[in-house]
Amino acid sequence: MSEKVRLGGMALANGVLVHGPNAWACAVRADDGAVKVASGYKSIRSAGVERRLLQGPVRIAEVFALLPRVRRALPEARLPFERPGVLAAMAFGTALVQLARRAESVPALAQELVGAAASLAPAALAMRGSELAAYHGAEHISIGTYEHDEPRQREHERCGTHLVGPLLTSVALANAVAAKLPAALRPTGRAGATLGAVAVSMEVFGWMVRHPENPIAKALARPGREFQRRFATAEPTPQQLEVAEVALAACLE
Repeated sequence: MSEKVRLGGMALANGVLVHGPNAWACAVRADDGAVKVASGYKSIRSAGVERRLLQGPVRIAEVFALLPRVRRALPEARLPFERPGVLAAMAFGTALVQLARRAESVPALAQELVGAAASLAPAALAMRGSELAAYHGAEHISIGTYEHDEPRQREHERCGTHLVGPLLTSVALANAVAAKLPAALRPTGRAGATLGAVAVSMEVFGWMVRHPENPIAKALARPGREFQRRFATAEPTPQQLEVAEVALAACLE
């Protein structure tokens, strides 16, 4: 078996972005039915970051730094958050979070847990049954089949949805602590708490990937697995799988 490149990906509303340690490629289905592709090398590379707690935030920055480049190289690409349903869900989720935090009779930790779940639910509903979910499934099938040298299903063990459990928990705990700060310091405290929670969650996620049979890892992965199966992915069509395969091949090349 040849050595495999560690790959990640992102579903678009009309295509798939695939990226490795150094390179990226994006393929989309244009309105005229043609498959269009663009690729290049990364400007930010988390693989070179040695401090473990910084690796998670840098990985996120690495991916989001690609989006403007994808937009410039492939104007036909429709990014996930550009869909009206997703934008409306994000706004609704933000409002629910604020309402949860104003419930003074509820303990701070409970407020944050309710707020975190509320911010996630509308986005899940907006994604369900959409082409975005189907392209997410296509992304998983193409990358998983490449990694395992056998046909795979639409769920992937390294999908970012597995961050749901550790991320919601760590963000809620961190923000509950930040809520105890004086009012003037709370915005800065929440920002720092969120950044720290993301770093910790990425470390926990990495541990989960390395120890998939551990009972704690299984418990932490379950919310993300259910979210992935019920909301975040759908069975792709052959045409959507073709787009994912084009992106994969271009990234590896």
